[in-house]
Amino acid sequence: MALKINDDCTGCGVCTDIAPDIFKIGDDGLAKVVNANGDPKKAQEAVDSCPVGAISM
Repeated sequence: MALKINDDCTGCGVCTDIAPDIFKIGDDGLAKVVNANGDPKKAQEAVDSCPVGAISM
């Protein structure tokens, strides 16, 4: 699955709360994809829940 986080990310942590096996907050305070092979349902939930629409799949 192809996941991308764009420059709109604010580092709110919603994606890491939903799918901690897929997303982590990096040293810069912004979300990073760490496992694009995680649960696709959780990934979609994170995409749908991102308050700034920064995640695409």
